[in-house]
Amino acid sequence: MFSFPLTGLGEQYDWVTFEDGLKLAKENDKPMMLVIHKTWCGACKALKPKFAASEEILKLSSDFVMVNVEDDEEPEGSQFQPDGGYIPRIVFLNSDGVVQSDLINTLGNPQYKYFYSNALMVTEAMKSAVKALGGSRNDEL
Repeated sequence: MFSFPLTGLGEQYDWVTFEDGLKLAKENDKPMMLVIHKTWCGACKALKPKFAASEEILKLSSDFVMVNVEDDEEPEGSQFQPDGGYIPRIVFLNSDGVVQSDLINTLGNPQYKYFYSNALMVTEAMKSAVKALGGSRNDEL
């Protein structure tokens, strides 16, 4: 595990690289939360402090392997852009590393199902992902 001091999403999370995240998800039978963002993106810059300050996101993060990729770190493949390459995007993967395209932002614009602009949107999606993919808090949700 290592921190991402420059990404702005919060050093309190146990961020790992995408490659390490795939291994950890498999080894620990945990889903992955993949946050895709860019340094130059205005919407990403607006989301970062909200994400970093959210106690609820932090609490829920223990049920996931947490991965954030910035700029050139974004994994290649259309599965990571289920409905387009806009940013920021958050996608959830099962423990086998398969994107779960049915886990979307139900509080946002239906044209951009993986776009998140506030902490409430993120926490609701995380709760749905725990219910669908399992996790220690599954019975509480």
